Amino acid sequence: MNHLYLFALGTFFLFTGCQSLPAQNITAQKDLKSQNIIYFNPEVFPDIEEIKEPTNTAFYAAVSERVPFFKNYNVLRVDAYIPFDEVDVDVVKEYCENNNAQLAVIPKVKYFKVGVGKYVFSNQVIISMKLYDALGNFLAETDYDTYKKNARILGSAENSIKIGAQGAMTNLGKNLRKSKTYSISGEN
Repeated sequence: MNHLYLFALGTFFLFTGCQSLPAQNITAQKDLKSQNIIYFNPEVFPDIEEIKEPTNTAFYAAVSERVPFFKNYNVLRVDAYIPFDEVDVDVVKEYCENNNAQLAVIPKVKYFKVGVGKYVFSNQVIISMKLYDALGNFLAETDYDTYKKNARILGSAENSIKIGAQGAMTNLGKNLRKSKTYSISGEN
């Protein structure tokens, strides 16, 4: 009779233990597949305070529209500024570590200046992006000129920023696929 109780107890522990293990493995696999990409505030040229906030808003609106194409990636906004031409790799590594991010994007938005006045701008922009991994390794760089690519003459600057940001993100994905240094799944 004791053997029957031990057998029943052993079977009970065996089935309850095996049922909980697959759930833990699935959760761990989801955590590995879901990764974070951080986007810093873009460097805006020319450096005029009045255009920085509308530029940031239009830039992140474009990034947010593009997020569904990154199936296993979460895009995080970092309200910090890193100079585009002088990237401090240690700062990038620290932000990636603190935000549990595997990739970091440092963007730049350059407005075309037209006319004689100091504050006369065109609605055309050049969006540039640099991509770094969490270890601070440089992976790719790209830019997108809204005038050369779409020959846009009319339209708002916000719309040009959205088109440029989406174009630069697409180019960045193409550059990564060509170099095969890092893969972003689900990107068009």
